[in-house]
Amino acid sequence: MVFTPQKGAGELPAIPDNIPISEFMLNDQYGRNPLQKSRDPFTCGITGKSYSGAQVAERVDYLARALAKEFNWAPNQGTEWDKTLAVFSVNTIDTLPLSWATHQLGGIVSPANAAYSAPELKHQLVDSQAKALFTCAPLLSTALEAASLAGFPKDRIYLLEVPAELTGGASIPAQYKTVSQLIEAGRSLPKLERLNWGPGDGARRTAFLCYSSGTSGLPKGVMISHKNVIANVLQISAFEKTHRDALAAPGGPQHTEVVLGLLPQSHIYALVVMCHTGPYRGDQVIVLPKFELKSYLASIQHFKIGSLFLVPPIIITMLRNHEVCKKYDLSSVKSLFTGAAPLGMETAEDFQKMYPGVTVRQGYGLTETCTVVASTHPNDIFLGSSGTLIPGVEARIVSPEGQEITSYDTPGELVVRSPSVVLGYLNNEKANKETFENGWMRTGDEAVFRLSPKGTEHVFIVDRIKELIKVKGLQVAPAELEAHLLTHPAVADCAVIAIPDEAAGEVPKAIVVKSASADKDDEKTIQSIKKYVEEYKARHKWLKGGIRFVEAVPKSPSGKILRRLLRDQEKEERRRAGAKL
Repeated sequence: MVFTPQKGAGELPAIPDNIPISEFMLNDQYGRNPLQKSRDPFTCGITGKSYSGAQVAERVDYLARALAKEFNWAPNQGTEWDKTLAVFSVNTIDTLPLSWATHQLGGIVSPANAAYSAPELKHQLVDSQAKALFTCAPLLSTALEAASLAGFPKDRIYLLEVPAELTGGASIPAQYKTVSQLIEAGRSLPKLERLNWGPGDGARRTAFLCYSSGTSGLPKGVMISHKNVIANVLQISAFEKTHRDALAAPGGPQHTEVVLGLLPQSHIYALVVMCHTGPYRGDQVIVLPKFELKSYLASIQHFKIGSLFLVPPIIITMLRNHEVCKKYDLSSVKSLFTGAAPLGMETAEDFQKMYPGVTVRQGYGLTETCTVVASTHPNDIFLGSSGTLIPGVEARIVSPEGQEITSYDTPGELVVRSPSVVLGYLNNEKANKETFENGWMRTGDEAVFRLSPKGTEHVFIVDRIKELIKVKGLQVAPAELEAHLLTHPAVADCAVIAIPDEAAGEVPKAIVVKSASADKDDEKTIQSIKKYVEEYKARHKWLKGGIRFVEAVPKSPSGKILRRLLRDQEKEERRRAGAKL
């Protein structure tokens, strides 16, 4: 049985497949809210620095000219893989204009998580074969270390400017060109020829190379086409059109909003939902480089933000710090949208009680679906669910034996098909075969369809078949940590699983078989292993869930780690200890 969008979910228009994302975003003819009538696309939430839509379009043009000269890139020469640019930075108001300038040249942008360690960034630089790296002053030392490890030329490193508060007032090293300097240089350069694309080119060519662990294994480059991003922007816009139309004044302009741009722009959720769908609809995105409770609350108050795009740990932080939140005027907030990890019904209800004027919504998607598959419609709230399928999406529920599940409230793996499903993984045929088939994508998530009080079909994510751990919405691949742990002299074998954490949602825990050379003092061994992870991995990958020693890691006859058995063991231990499950 194939589940489809509910009646009234919206009509999906034709999806252009012969233009780059930059053309779609900056040209009024493709249905966007007119540039001249839109709010400023990106505004710095710290300094207030901002550019109008028309100014952004101009800056993209100048920056594209400068990149073409700097790297000897031409719009209609070579392939997109000759023009791959990596971005390793905190959020800035110039990150998306940089991406669109690269797209104007037919190139690829590969965003890297700002929390990465040098070895992790090195992996992405090498795997993506990036030709240039744009970073920022606070991350420059990590970028330089990664470049050294990767044999990456330092003269191909450039800087995105960030507020002085993030650099401690230190000046930008003179040897690194900045985006602003490139834009200024581009003003006097000749205009570029337009990309000469035919039908289907936008569907075949990679625009973003984002890194995801997929259903299992080490982080893999996900090839996201121009059409994938364009499709999801149009899907989300069509899904919410009736609601937005109802908010607009009769006969007046389209309704636009001020939205929060706090989540990492390297994450697919922020990249598509906030940074593309927002500006396309004429919204203003208030960009914050990191989460700090008081500056976050101050930005809501100052800019009168109406829509919050968050992840569950931030919602929990707000609930825990209600006395702090009460000191700020948050009355402008009308909508909260959460994604990247499931939001429990109890947490949603608690937030609703504390902020009764705010609509709590949730969405579901993956990097491999170029974000949203299902979303809560503002007129169909069903707390705990991930909403209903958006236009253009089809879904199936499949049992472990491969049988189609046709009944409600019966769990199985969620398999989806959508025009936003990506091209596949870079240079990884094994993962492609395991994940993609005839346009369908195996999500690795266990889900059920359930009827809401309104009689509409809602998606509930009930478990994770795939091995991925989500820490504050950020991905942690068990296989990556396991491979690292096995290089520690005290570790003979290991497995990494997720355990619940009230603040982070989940945290990694290592199940370790000690080697013969391990110290007899278990506590010393534990501290040594933890330190070994902390020296090489980003903070969200640290073993905050602890370490447990076992005689043997349970495995199937084929050698696959029986993670569900380990999770059940941990759950039983927590139950005995009286911990919250």
